[in-house]
Amino acid sequence: MEQATTWPAGHIQVHEGDGLVVIEFHGEIDIAAALPIMFEMDAATAAAGQTVVLDLTPTLFIDCYGLRLVHRAEQRVRERGGRLLVVCPHPLILKILQLGGLGERLAVPPTMEEVHAPEAQESAG
Repeated sequence: MEQATTWPAGHIQVHEGDGLVVIEFHGEIDIAAALPIMFEMDAATAAAGQTVVLDLTPTLFIDCYGLRLVHRAEQRVRERGGRLLVVCPHPLILKILQLGGLGERLAVPPTMEEVHAPEAQESAG
């Protein structure tokens, strides 16, 4: 399953494989992109018991609306008995997540390669 939706400021791409649902945020995730992205993200986080990876690697910018999307994804996945991993190599975006109260609640591997490592898969399950 691969789908991509493009918005003026950013877009989301969802794909599944290796037992993971990967949601990539592309571009700038701000007020202009948040609402349309939310509907796509909600569909991708609807199933119970899944491990969802939110990949922020292709993200250029995130504001409080993007932070809200991350929080919403974490809450939806946790309520359904799953686990959310957030891949984020960007120090500024990591700081925003930390200041937004998500730093302690999220597993944040810096690369997708680390997500696919056997240790990460064991701790995700």
